[in-house]
Amino acid sequence: MSFMGWEPLPEDEVTLAQILAENGYHTAAAIDTPFYIRGEMNYDRGYQTFFFHPGQEGSPTRVQQVGNHESRDIRDRWRLEKDHNAPQTFANAMNWLETHYKEDFFLYIDTWDPHEPWEAPPYYSELYWPGYDGEIIQPIYGHWQDEPGFSAEKVKKANATYCGEITMVDTWIGYFLRRVENMGLMDKTAIIFTSDHGFYFGEHGGKFGKMSFDKREGGGLYRFGDSDARWAHSPLYEELVRIPLVVYVPGVEPSVYDGMTSVVDVMPTVLDIAGVSSPGNVHGASLLPRMRDSSAAGREFTVSTIPFANPGDEVRSVDSIRRNLVNSQVTTITAGDWSLLYSMDEGMSELYNLANDPAQENNIISGNLGVAKEVHRYLLKFMRETGVSDHLLKPRQEFRL
Repeated sequence: MSFMGWEPLPEDEVTLAQILAENGYHTAAAIDTPFYIRGEMNYDRGYQTFFFHPGQEGSPTRVQQVGNHESRDIRDRWRLEKDHNAPQTFANAMNWLETHYKEDFFLYIDTWDPHEPWEAPPYYSELYWPGYDGEIIQPIYGHWQDEPGFSAEKVKKANATYCGEITMVDTWIGYFLRRVENMGLMDKTAIIFTSDHGFYFGEHGGKFGKMSFDKREGGGLYRFGDSDARWAHSPLYEELVRIPLVVYVPGVEPSVYDGMTSVVDVMPTVLDIAGVSSPGNVHGASLLPRMRDSSAAGREFTVSTIPFANPGDEVRSVDSIRRNLVNSQVTTITAGDWSLLYSMDEGMSELYNLANDPAQENNIISGNLGVAKEVHRYLLKFMRETGVSDHLLKPRQEFRL
């Protein structure tokens, strides 16, 4: 799936929800992420019950009135915390659970928050920015120094609103868990919490966002929605690729696993907990053995990547605009203490020793070329094992310092 990009789910792809539904589980999802269903993405496949709350980025927030004479924005009705997107999504999940908690169920909750715009009720942001005035700051997806009118102080303020929205989401996760507890489900329900990526707030020379847009000829950076926008060099540092993963399974003693895992391990873990076999084409591995024995061997390496594409290829971004890729994008391969940020472009790859340099401030690739090449071989192994086409594999077989 690492080479799909923002594309519809292939017709022959079998989802976790499908497998569990076929094995007697009532499958339900409560989401507010519009990209599951927008443009026939088909990511609702396998769910027997599917709740979608509109209003997040890229999702219509304006509701047409009778006759289409005028429209109103649903966000105008956000008067209370419970009206916001994440609370609405968790409320949908809790309401469904009230009438299905005695069944064998698989409930998937996906909230776009804490994605920008960071607009939680102001009292959450005030926890991190006393006297917060309600300003909503959008990330610029690049170095803040390249955008007129930006400052380090503004990035810090944005981070406070981000933390505020995280706290709101955390609060509603707590409400949901209390509901699960009150229903007597904690001793017979597994719970998995994770995310997709982190965010830059001024690290690595002033990055603010995730990927980086190219600079305009007249100054400033391209933005989402600009049809002529181009992605610039976008390395994936630890701030982006190191994400939380919390797994609760009744009867398994709490522990911390220090080895490497990947989000692709979640599907086989769920199936293992449910006593269902994983399909043969699944690349992940169940985490249950490592949960029961934190000293158990884990992954030899992990790969974190923007969807594979070559310069000149047409790619579709989250804004659904198709663009031709100008620069090759970066793939991060982590093996033990080593983190290689690999680029096909000469002179653009980076190597860090995470034990000695966890903030990734000292690129030591020039003095450790042998290590870099060894870690690079893991990328080629990964691409072959996941069936990446020769069109994408061949240009990456050569390591250019």
